Amino acid sequence: MSDDTCTALIDGFEQKLQPGERLIDAFIRVGIAVPHVCYLKTLGPLETCDTCLVEVNGKLVRACSTHAQAGDVIITGSPHARQAREEGMDRILAKHELYCSVCENNTGDCQLHNTFADMDIAIQRYRFTRKPHKKDESNAFYTYDPDQCILCGRCVEACQNVEVNETLSIDYSNPHPRVLWDGGKPIGESSCVSCGHCVTVCPCNALLERTLQPDAGPFTAIEADTKRTMIDFVKALEDTTGTPPITAISKIDVALRQKEIKRTKTVCTYCGVGCSFEMWTRGRQILKVQPMEEAPVNGISTCIKGKFAWDFVNAKERLTTPLIRENGTFREASWAEALELVATRLKHIHATYGPKSIGFIGSSKASNEEAYLTQKIARLIFRTNSVDNSSRYCQNPATQGLFRTVGYGGDAGSITDIASASLVILVGSNTAECHPVIASRIKAAHKLRGQKLIVVDPRKHEMAARADIHLKVKSSTDLVWACATARYIFDHGLEDKEFLNTQVNGIEEFRQSLEPFTLEFAEQVTGLSQAQLAEAAEMIAHAPSVCLLWAMGITQHSHGSDTSTSLSNLLLVTGNYGRPGTGGYPMRGHNNVQGASDFGCLKNVYPGYEKVTDQEARARWAKAWGVPAEHLSDEVGLDNFSMVEKAHKGEVKAMMVIGEETAISDADTQNVIDAFKKLEFFVVLDMFVSRTAEFADVILPACASVEKDGSFVNTERRIQRFYKAMEPLGQSRPDWAILTDLAKQLGHDWGYTHPSQIMAECAGVAKMFAGVSYERLEGWKSLQWPVKEDGTDTPLLYTDGFKFPDKKAKLHPVQWNPPQEDADGSYDIVLDNGRLLEHFQSTNQTGRGPRVHNETPNWFVEISPELAAERGIEDGTWLRITSRRAHVDVRATVTDRVSGKTMYLPIHHSKPGVNMLTGEHHDTEVNTPAYKELAVRIEKLPMSKGEPPLPYRNHRYGKRTPNLGPEAEQKWARAEYQEPPATIEHPETL
Repeated sequence: MSDDTCTALIDGFEQKLQPGERLIDAFIRVGIAVPHVCYLKTLGPLETCDTCLVEVNGKLVRACSTHAQAGDVIITGSPHARQAREEGMDRILAKHELYCSVCENNTGDCQLHNTFADMDIAIQRYRFTRKPHKKDESNAFYTYDPDQCILCGRCVEACQNVEVNETLSIDYSNPHPRVLWDGGKPIGESSCVSCGHCVTVCPCNALLERTLQPDAGPFTAIEADTKRTMIDFVKALEDTTGTPPITAISKIDVALRQKEIKRTKTVCTYCGVGCSFEMWTRGRQILKVQPMEEAPVNGISTCIKGKFAWDFVNAKERLTTPLIRENGTFREASWAEALELVATRLKHIHATYGPKSIGFIGSSKASNEEAYLTQKIARLIFRTNSVDNSSRYCQNPATQGLFRTVGYGGDAGSITDIASASLVILVGSNTAECHPVIASRIKAAHKLRGQKLIVVDPRKHEMAARADIHLKVKSSTDLVWACATARYIFDHGLEDKEFLNTQVNGIEEFRQSLEPFTLEFAEQVTGLSQAQLAEAAEMIAHAPSVCLLWAMGITQHSHGSDTSTSLSNLLLVTGNYGRPGTGGYPMRGHNNVQGASDFGCLKNVYPGYEKVTDQEARARWAKAWGVPAEHLSDEVGLDNFSMVEKAHKGEVKAMMVIGEETAISDADTQNVIDAFKKLEFFVVLDMFVSRTAEFADVILPACASVEKDGSFVNTERRIQRFYKAMEPLGQSRPDWAILTDLAKQLGHDWGYTHPSQIMAECAGVAKMFAGVSYERLEGWKSLQWPVKEDGTDTPLLYTDGFKFPDKKAKLHPVQWNPPQEDADGSYDIVLDNGRLLEHFQSTNQTGRGPRVHNETPNWFVEISPELAAERGIEDGTWLRITSRRAHVDVRATVTDRVSGKTMYLPIHHSKPGVNMLTGEHHDTEVNTPAYKELAVRIEKLPMSKGEPPLPYRNHRYGKRTPNLGPEAEQKWARAEYQEPPATIEHPETL
């Protein structure tokens, strides 16, 4: 609480309150029990339930929407207030049938049950009235039961103003109101993206996870007719005994269930947003994922994957024992045999061919501690810097652009900065599908707080459709519009002169480099009109604060590093670094792709980005590891791309791949497979026999993140702990334990028994992590690097200068170079490619259960209406897509999300996969494959269309119904509504 407080009299006692604080928040803070059902701090006051009524200065008011004032006299327990609250609860129960002991949601988390029990109401005055609506079971992940819905509107508020998917509404004009999806569609045929926000905030069992149904409690899985008989019997008994005895039984039921349920804080295993939540388990059964307000990144927000896509943890395909290839097939082996074989073969190859003959690919899905051990084994034991991770496939160009201009290879600030910016620019980022929780923050700021949004993308995805300005740029030309915008700003005197003069170097040289980038030139190259370019430049220049986000639409090009540099340059020109609501934000794809790089899985740096060529850093790491400095190589190693290239040439003899699907994720798939086949020895650590693992000599079974402890770093440089929710399946082990045991086999007994020891070792050497410890990351706490020794972290970078010796940023001149592959007369179509909301990468996780898989069960290619009309293509038409390297056959989806001769192919349906088509051309600075530079031709195949490849029930066909939330005023306007404690005739309709 701040020093700026006021005093109010509550129930006869003076209490210190924050001026403007909501009364309900004050009551919770000081420990005064006042009922409330519709209120959730994250959602704000909805005023729909009337259970929080109290007297303030003699007037009955709702505590959720009334703000504290100095001198208020507040009475919470007056007969008038209690009577009004009980009337509010009675009205709720007219819409909701209490049968708690046989209800799946009676796990201690049902706010309606808990509030009713706390109020100790003797009898239900209004009889429950069934509604003329059936339970909606059309969604794979949750159900909606109108008979249990109390019309509190929490779900509507969450959908409309937190997630901002804008699917849900309540029609109060209906004689029997209920929550509606797209105005009345079944959930499974609506625009619902199954983010789970509505389920998370529902205070009862109206919206309920399918994983809780039917066996969440001892009496919940009984046959429906039997359950109905039991409910009717109990309700008849209540008429004679009153509710307290029945409520007492339900409390016992809650206590019995809670003894069986384990609640574990974890961090999502999917994208780089870094959502955290509680996972509720009973043994190996995952009952539900419950986001918490305390979560530093997402609060109560989730997406379909974080909330529901955990079936893979118990998938029958999970590896549970080591496998050794013998006579062309795999056989099971003991851990002792497998580790001995790995150690023996790697030592032999190292001794025979030297350090350059072995390469290590760390996992962007494993923990920081596991990334640290991967590079430690490579550098200390095998004396090679040939270690890398999947950031090579996506984000290294962005990191390079930041290193060149501002010094740190990470996001400038936090997600809160993005949400608070005056203007957000999304470039080559399908944010709503790739980073949906961040997209929700942007959508909410845009809808509710007037934030402006510019989207630069060839494709009209959701964020482009919502944008104030959508620049439908020609693929691979983003550097040109960025440089032209910078020149326009200089030419019109709109640059931030004070910022440039005091905090930036290289201004004149940079200005001269912009000479070719006129609006005329940009129009010619990018396909954007000069008017569009000027409009966007004016908006950028005049915005008080700008956050610029970019992703693989920028980085996966042959000059992605230069384009990333140009975006950071633009931010410097406009003074948009070092202030709240500003900065560059490359969106990280995997859950720990940032951490894998931070903790040393890169060919040229130790943990904390200390260069292997820096003799002081080399000496420090050598001392920490107990070896002479000359034992550690000072030669930059091989990256993913180079390892595969050298393996193909026979120079790399052995590789270890940890949790990466290199055989699918790397470009030019056939070339990668051929390289793997040429290795003398190949080791893979994974949860499944992945496509990559199929070529291994030894597969070591790793476990899921929820089966171990560790930490991840998200896209905003935030380090968070995750905790073990269940034991590893079978004989699978955490990667850190596997690597520790392997090191022991190799003669290095490190003795780690917990990841905290590994983090402590790293923090003791890497300056960037000096103050990081598991104690400081306990529970929901987190730290954003760099972290000083005293634990002070850095949510916003560059507030005291940039990471260069003189603390000044650098404007880095770049030149325009056309893509290395483009459409021509023979290959006349550009094939864009990327992610879908409901899947992740090669579907090794999201594809292991039918629920997520069935959202988009088929591979498809998006084709524009104009191209479809020209070529006679319809939904479902089979197309052969041929590149300069190979072809794939896939069915068409005709959509205006793409235009002209640009198509879009999702990357997830990976056999054969998009990388059969992509080539070896790559970023000239950091070797990231130029996946997005892909020219193809198409031909129709004489095959039956069948069902549309993207089912018409898919959310992309839904029609959203935007509104401002539940709007209780609509309910109050109905003729039958009266303020409590007055009784009403038909409470079930309100």
